[in-house]
Amino acid sequence: MEQIHGHEVLQMMLQTGKAYTRASLLTDIGAKFGADSRFFTCSAENLAAEGLIDFLQAKGKFVPCGAGFQTSPDLMCKH
Repeated sequence: MEQIHGHEVLQMMLQTGKAYTRASLLTDIGAKFGADSRFFTCSAENLAAEGLIDFLQAKGKFVPCGAGFQTSPDLMCKH
């Protein structure tokens, strides 16, 4: 199975412009990429959506927004 880079999820978040909760982000990831999709990042691979969210949160890729969180282009590595 092909893995999807975590940047794709961050880009999706930016494109929607909405504040996410963990549950709503999981729902949108499943709708866009498929419930069984696997993800990779610069330093991790073969992550399920929940693992990717944990990873991105731990790396400080989410910022508070309303009652949830969003991301910022400034938080994405440039490669």
